[in-house]
Amino acid sequence: MGCSDQSRGSSDGRRTTLTFTLNGERVELEDVEYSQTLLEVLRDFLDLFGVKASCEVQVCGACTVLVDGAPVSSCCTLAADVDGHRVTTVEGLATEAGLHPVQQAFVDNFAVQCGYCIPGMVMSAVAFVAEESGEADLHTRKERLREFMNGNYCRCTGYEPILRAITSGLDRPSGNGAKAPAAWSREETS
Repeated sequence: MGCSDQSRGSSDGRRTTLTFTLNGERVELEDVEYSQTLLEVLRDFLDLFGVKASCEVQVCGACTVLVDGAPVSSCCTLAADVDGHRVTTVEGLATEAGLHPVQQAFVDNFAVQCGYCIPGMVMSAVAFVAEESGEADLHTRKERLREFMNGNYCRCTGYEPILRAITSGLDRPSGNGAKAPAAWSREETS
C-alpha cells in the first residue's frame, strides 16, 4: 500500500491547466504542477480544509474524497488525474436545507471525538451507502461495511460509534418491506 512513485514524484517544472467539477461547480485552475497531489490543490489552491493531511502515504483515509463517486486518497492522487472528472469533498455534502444524511447520522450517533478523521470517514461512508443494494441481510451488510471502511483510521472512537452511525439507516425497512438504506436514498448520497 502507499503512493506510487508517480504520485509522489519531485517536480520537474511542468505545469498544466485543470478543469473539473468540484462540489457541483466547474473549477479551472491554471499553472498547476503535474506533481501536485489533489490534496495539495484542494487545500492550497482552493482553501478546502475538510480534506485532512495526515499520513500522506494512502494509509489513514483522512484525505478521502470522491472522484466520480468513488472514494480515493487525495494525498496520492495527482491533481492532473482529476481533469475532466467530478470531485466531491466533505464541504460539498451539506446543502442550505441542512447536513447530508450521513453527516447527520454521525452527529446523531455521537460518532465524533477529536474530529480529525471524520471528513474522510464521512466520504467513505457516503460511497458505501451509494453502493449498498440492500439485498443482503443486515449482518452481511455490516460485515461489508467493516471491510469497506478498513482504510479509514480513527485513534479516538474505537470505531463503534462510527459504524453505528453508518448502519443506523441500514436496518430500516424500505417501501417494499425489504431491508435497505431507506434513510439515505442514492440521490441523497451522490
